[in-house]
Amino acid sequence: MAGQATNGWTRRQLGTGALALGGALAIAPFAAGPAAAVSDKGRRPTLRHGSAERAGLLPGHLRRLVTDAETFLGPSPQHPWYAGAVLLAGRGGTVALHEPIGMAVRYRAYDEKTDTGVEFPAGQQIPMAEDTVFDLASISKLFTSIIAVQQLERGALELEAPVASYLPDFGRAGKQHVTIRQLLTHTSGFRAWIPLYSAPTYEEKVRLVYDEAPVNDPGTAYLYSDLNMISLQLVLEKVTGRTLDVLLRDGITRPLGLDRTRYNPPASWRPGIAATEDARLPWSGLDRGLVWGEVHDENAFSLGGVAGHAGVFSCAWDLAVLGRTLLNGGSYGRVRILRPESVELMFTDFNTDFPGDEHGLGFELYQHWYMGAMATPRTAGHTGFTGTSLVLDPTTDSFLVVLGNSVHPVRSWRSGSAPRVAAGTNLARAVPVRPAHGRTAWFSGTASSTTATLTLPALDTSAGGARLRCSLWWDTEPGSDALVLEASTDDGTSWQPVPFTTSRRGEAPREHPAGSVTGWSGRVWHRLSAGLPAARGLTLRWRYTTDRLYVGRGAYVDGMRAEAGGDVLFHDARPADAARVEAVGWSASAD
Repeated sequence: MAGQATNGWTRRQLGTGALALGGALAIAPFAAGPAAAVSDKGRRPTLRHGSAERAGLLPGHLRRLVTDAETFLGPSPQHPWYAGAVLLAGRGGTVALHEPIGMAVRYRAYDEKTDTGVEFPAGQQIPMAEDTVFDLASISKLFTSIIAVQQLERGALELEAPVASYLPDFGRAGKQHVTIRQLLTHTSGFRAWIPLYSAPTYEEKVRLVYDEAPVNDPGTAYLYSDLNMISLQLVLEKVTGRTLDVLLRDGITRPLGLDRTRYNPPASWRPGIAATEDARLPWSGLDRGLVWGEVHDENAFSLGGVAGHAGVFSCAWDLAVLGRTLLNGGSYGRVRILRPESVELMFTDFNTDFPGDEHGLGFELYQHWYMGAMATPRTAGHTGFTGTSLVLDPTTDSFLVVLGNSVHPVRSWRSGSAPRVAAGTNLARAVPVRPAHGRTAWFSGTASSTTATLTLPALDTSAGGARLRCSLWWDTEPGSDALVLEASTDDGTSWQPVPFTTSRRGEAPREHPAGSVTGWSGRVWHRLSAGLPAARGLTLRWRYTTDRLYVGRGAYVDGMRAEAGGDVLFHDARPADAARVEAVGWSASAD
């Protein structure tokens, strides 16, 4: 049940604790175990509920995260995207939003003839609650990955070691050179999935994995596959002598106090668990009826509910604690489950050969298709087929959990990932961008399928030597969305790009010969300088364009000043000049 990613670019640099070995990346083993107490005094934040202001977030945009999410309880576009959801967002040590919407249990069945959900009687329906537990689906892969990295720390695994060195039978069918790293980054060559549930015994299911031939040569392509984490589970259980559920409990949930996170939740939890699908043939691989309190994924179910790719149940708060732990560099309170160097590798792009499919050890990176405007080269996350997602942005120290039951009552009702994108963009918008000068700056907005322009009044640059200087901040979907500086000498009939140079503290100036910027600028202000063409009537404009899919955080322009020979031709700090600026789609923002 693989997701689809969109194009992206750039990479995250390694931390000082990583070792480069023959072009590949590895970490040295550490003596401490995964749950060792933090000995230093510089403890990182633990979570508590608080206001948006306490979290350094803008309340209006944070609130919109909820109102936008509620729209997807209705037709999206034809059916609800989910029956309900739990939303959690915060920054630093503050959870500023934690809100349930809709229903955790609404439908008892799906009627395929009428394409409608058959509802439980009103008195038997269960609304979402803050602590509702969800089948996380593929977010389970993050837990498996963390367990694997813990074993890397202990020296029980080596990142570049062949999987077959731990599981000799795995080397069949051309997989003898597949490495642990390739499992963690989905570059092993495995196809997306195979129906393991069709094999009658556990041993025969494992044999299917061992006999599976790669569809790509290992290391030559990215292909998201559940088989990678199922294989990693087999490795972990072999090298530790413990089952994956025990490794989860001992290495993650018990030390972090994640009391509502586990495989195979007991029957007593069922009233507090969000229901998933009316699983019946032909749309499901297994004929199970309403799945509620058991894992939805057919392969994970056939493996006894404990699988490397799916099967973990959890709630929003527990996921936020896990996210805070990783943003803290692997520690939470007095407990450490990972070394900072290890977390750095989880947030490091190993897939630089496959632009658009950035991936750390277990974590996806820079994926606008579900992270929305939170996406940066440093933003890490994952989704789950049931309607779940976790996004962590180290740049702003913010975190977002969206847990929805979007396969309730049937998987075919869900379309795309719009609720996740909207939530990510609203949280990104809630992180303020302070103007470089004064109290406001011009802001492009974050709308898709739009063109926004910011046009200066005509200037007389005929004496030559004129320059435009300003401060610039941009974060766009790479390639498809761009900000362009243009000039016209014929009153706007035709426009030509104006090359410019940007600079930021600590870095060499960067030339932009096409007069445009796209992608991620580091979410800091840059100084811009541009030589202007000589003309008696020169009109300058900023033009910001977005496609119909995803957007970044947008673009800001501040402190625009045009000079020639010591004379100020335009300055946006002068009220008369600012009043003559024509802004279509731009606004003066104090964010």
